Formats: sequence, structure tokens, C-alpha cells
Amino acid sequence: MEDVTVIDHPLIQHKLSLMREKDTTTAAFRSLMGEVALLLGYEVTRDLPIEYAEIQTPLTTMKAPHLVGKKLVIVPILRAGVGFVDPLLQLLPSARVGHIGLYRDPETLQPVEYYLKLPEQMDDRDVIVVDPMLATGHSAAAAVARIKAFEPRSIKFMCLLAAPEGVAHMRERHPDVPIYTAAIDEKLNEKGYIVPGLGDAGDRLYGTK
Repeated sequence: MEDVTVIDHPLIQHKLSLMREKDTTTAAFRSLMGEVALLLGYEVTRDLPIEYAEIQTPLTTMKAPHLVGKKLVIVPILRAGVGFVDPLLQLLPSARVGHIGLYRDPETLQPVEYYLKLPEQMDDRDVIVVDPMLATGHSAAAAVARIKAFEPRSIKFMCLLAAPEGVAHMRERHPDVPIYTAAIDEKLNEKGYIVPGLGDAGDRLYGTK
């Protein structure tokens, strides 16, 4: 599917399977989410630009690659998206972090915004929006639309699981935003949950119901 990257590395798929199991503990689920986020982050940042500069090794000088020219912002969709932040900051310690709070109305399944905080000068930055689940796609699309109003240089969306309905909605609303995910599952159920999925990622991450 155009601009949708399913990262099917065996380590990611194994850890995702463990996360899907209903008896996985909160502590294990949280740890696994961090591990998968770290692995997904490698693929999401594959196109970071580099330049070559001369360095001195213990044996000789060489032209060595260095990252250049990217001012990254990680924006988790509260609350479950926060589980991706620390692992990504391990990869990108100089990245800024914004937050957007959205909840899904249980009747309409439409997103309702309750919080937004972003770094200054967004027009000079590249954004990675993160949320474990791309279900209906309404929250992701709303978050991306709000961030677009600040005119960042680019936006990517990273998630753990996606439903075909959510991918289709994002492609319709934001065809310019690439999606990175570990899996695209079968469908949504009548309550808007991904099937087979892994349940409510926020509840499982924080041990709530």
C-alpha cells in the first residue's frame, strides 16, 4: 500500500505476539512496547540525512558520516503514545517532545481534543506522531491536522498496530503522511477495537480498565 510501511522484522513480530497475549503482565507489556518502539524507530528514521566530516581514529583519519540538518519532534497522542517516547529518545536524544491529548467519544467514535503543547518554531522541524493503535484513524487524522496548522517541514505517523479502516481514513485525509506499523490486522469490531488486536493499549500499558 502506498506510503504504508509494515515493518515485519522477526524480532518485532515475536515481541508483538507476546503483547497480544491476554495474560501478559502490565510490566511485561510496558517493557515490550518500549522494545518494539525502539525497533520501529530504526525504520522510521532510515532517511535521516548524513554528511561526511573528517575524524581521527586510533589508527588514521577518515571521512565519517554524521547526522545533519534534522530538527525532530516526537508527538505522542495521549495517553498510550507516551509509551513510545522514551525509547525514541534513546535513538534521538536531541529531539523535542510535544503532546496532543485526544479521547474517542464512545458514542460517535470521533476524537475530542483536550490538550496541545508543541515546541516553538515548528516550521523548521520534522515531526513523528506516535500512537500504538491506528483503529478508526479519526484520532490520528485529527492530531495530524492540528499539527499541520503549525506548518512543520514533514510529518510521519508511527504505530504498533493498524486496522484497514484506519489506514484508509488516514490515506484519505492525509495522503502526504507516511504510516509505519508493525502489522495491519483484520478489521475493527462494532466498538471500534482492532481485531485480533491486543485490547486497549493504554489500559494494558498503565494497568487500568
